[in-house]
Amino acid sequence: MINPGLPKIFYGGDYNPEQWEKKVWDEDVRLFKLANIDIATVNVFSWALNQPDETTYNFEWLDEVIDKLYQNGIFVCLATSTAAHPAWMATRYPDVLRVDFEGRKRKFGSRHNSCPNSPTYRKYAPLIAQKLAERYKNHPALLVWHVSNEYGGICYCDNCAAAFREWLKERYGTLQALNAAWYTSFWGHTFYDWDEIVPPSILSEHSGPYRTSFQSITLDYARFNSDSLLACYQLEYDELKKQTPGVPITTNLMGTYKPLDYFKWAKQMDVVSWDNYPAADTPVSVTAMRHDLMRGLKDGQPFMLMEQTPSMQNWQPYNSLKRPGVMRLWSYQAVAHGADTVMFFQLRRSRGASEKYHGAVVEHVGHENTRVFRESAELGAELSRLEDKLLDSRVPAKVGILFDWDNWWAIENSSGPTIDLKYVDEVHKYYQAFYDQNIPVDMIGVDTTLAGYDLVIAPVLYMVKPGYAKKLEDFVKKGGVFLTTFFSGIVNETDLVTLGGYPGELRSLLGIWVEEIDALFPGQKNRIVMKEKLGGLEGEYTCNLLCDLLHSEGAEVVATYGDDFYQGMPVVTRNNFGKGQAWYVASSPEPAFLKGLAGRIAADKRIKPLLETPPGVEAAARTKDGETFLFILNHNRQPQTVDLANLQGTDLLANEAVSGSVDIPASGLRIISCSNPD
Repeated sequence: MINPGLPKIFYGGDYNPEQWEKKVWDEDVRLFKLANIDIATVNVFSWALNQPDETTYNFEWLDEVIDKLYQNGIFVCLATSTAAHPAWMATRYPDVLRVDFEGRKRKFGSRHNSCPNSPTYRKYAPLIAQKLAERYKNHPALLVWHVSNEYGGICYCDNCAAAFREWLKERYGTLQALNAAWYTSFWGHTFYDWDEIVPPSILSEHSGPYRTSFQSITLDYARFNSDSLLACYQLEYDELKKQTPGVPITTNLMGTYKPLDYFKWAKQMDVVSWDNYPAADTPVSVTAMRHDLMRGLKDGQPFMLMEQTPSMQNWQPYNSLKRPGVMRLWSYQAVAHGADTVMFFQLRRSRGASEKYHGAVVEHVGHENTRVFRESAELGAELSRLEDKLLDSRVPAKVGILFDWDNWWAIENSSGPTIDLKYVDEVHKYYQAFYDQNIPVDMIGVDTTLAGYDLVIAPVLYMVKPGYAKKLEDFVKKGGVFLTTFFSGIVNETDLVTLGGYPGELRSLLGIWVEEIDALFPGQKNRIVMKEKLGGLEGEYTCNLLCDLLHSEGAEVVATYGDDFYQGMPVVTRNNFGKGQAWYVASSPEPAFLKGLAGRIAADKRIKPLLETPPGVEAAARTKDGETFLFILNHNRQPQTVDLANLQGTDLLANEAVSGSVDIPASGLRIISCSNPD
């Protein structure tokens, strides 16, 4: 949680008073109080206002804002303002400007515009964080620190090139070790001096963003870039922590955001926060998976929902409105999956520039008589009535699904076997198989302990890092069930193929040997033919994308291919290993197969669904002090009826006892408190 002893789920969002005349501030506070808002994120993009030159700092306006908010019962999430450097800095110190993938030096503009290895940026960013911490360390409004904003982007400048070489020296020690790890004997790439190494860009190793001649070099640059930005965050974090050791520090993440290894970042964050911006047609299971991923970054610790829009967005191709009730529903979906705050971007809609059409609690009309404001105020009132009942409750899960950024980077930089293999999509397919059956899932990293899980899924475990195969073997030996898929166990952590046959280090655990991998064209399919009925699975199912041609080395063949020259070869296998089992799915099956397989394996491990619900109705749960909070979320635009079976409890929102069947309005929900979910 953000801080022990908080009275409720905090409710609010980004507030940019510097964009408005002071006469508007009092009206803002009046409206915020009407909407039951009790936290505001301020000072996100105010570096230029706070620091007009190298030595001058102006915080008087911020004093006034923070005081005004606190006097009206509103706490602050205080940002460090370093998300965009001032224009004077770019003019006087051009090292702060990034160089893009095509070798072009950027000018001042936009945001995320600072080179992470710029000496200038690394001097002034922690300095302003220090000044803010010294000034506000004792202010009673300060609830949480917010470093920068939505870190991202990549730079290829000379400073980054030099820093990359130092990073490589730290990682590999010698050029001999680096040459071996990168396989530089290919295409005459052997390096004899560190200065010969340059960043992999369109000027060197790439023929396009995802076409690289040396995957190992590009993979390491992705790691380096993530680490470089993390180092910038850490510089500010350290300054804030010196002055305010008891105030939690965060920065807002972005879900399945490819450039940054969030599992590594989360280790340096006191609390995870993230910005949730699904489109109207984003499957709700994708949003749920992202929430679970953010919760999983710190081993199940509740997270902050730092941003979402109350109505529309401005940056997607089609920025439709959230239909009535959807903002409330999606807010509670975040809470159901572990959020301990509900916050928006933004509280008052900007008048100009690129975010003037991004929704806000207070719209351009400037008063409370709007649908969006009414819905926001009603949600704020509900969260106040819930008080601290849900705070710091945890999501119980016996299923863990592995998500690994290194695998993501390596797979999508691969020079084969298909450009259609998208790591997040394959992970989501397995996640959805459990989500559709209301079976809770944790999204886990390679460092996550497996002790609390009965079932671990690792879709497309292309890269097996040192020690991870042994970790999986120990898990299965003790009775756990492990499942992985095609294109797994192929390479080590530097993207070198593990020799001796696929799936490399997983071969003994899985009891199979993969001889070849067939890539199917778009629209081309094969068939999964069940050898016998397996729970709800029987008959045939389609599969596509990739087909591993494999041989059993002790594994039981559960299903075979139905077509092509490898008709009759195994496509699904199950291997007994110690007290547990290891499954292999050699192609990408249709959803019906995955749902059936997930249900069967879960049932075998006595992992029960939280509730049987109609399609489009989600069940999720959090627990605390022996009490279970069951969320039933209706994502349909029609009312639904849900049978609670033998569950009895109290609806926290309606404040009424419930049992038997309950009606859920369109885009509505129930939160049922009970001591026993069974």
